Amino acid sequence: MKRLHVSFGVEDLEKSIAFYSTLFGEEPSVTRPGYAKWMLDDPRVNFVVESLSGEKGFSHAGIQVDEQEELAPIFDRLKQAEAPYLPEGVTTCCYHKSEKSWTADPDGVRWEAFFTMHQMEEFGTGPEVKVEEKPLSACC
Repeated sequence: MKRLHVSFGVEDLEKSIAFYSTLFGEEPSVTRPGYAKWMLDDPRVNFVVESLSGEKGFSHAGIQVDEQEELAPIFDRLKQAEAPYLPEGVTTCCYHKSEKSWTADPDGVRWEAFFTMHQMEEFGTGPEVKVEEKPLSACC
């Protein structure tokens, strides 16, 4: 099964947590310094706000899979999309160890496809590739 992932950079993390907790009717499932995540089932979304990247507003979208085997067909479609493709592999990013790849749509909107193995204590970093002056990897 798949879950939509949406990430926003925010100025004031505490205010954003209060706003989105009210909007979603529940508290974040994960909070760390500069980071909060809601794993919602209705709608089925992994929604993140973070203040560590310096970006404000919409950061990137993604497709999160529940089983690692689900990644290969998605990665194949990313490669066929005639767009930038960054196979990041296994990495630590946003307090999670994940296997992921990145792309960008024709307007530069960044997308990732990923499987999360487990949570980490560190925020992590990932490679960065510029697409029209925006990093392809939105991590960190």
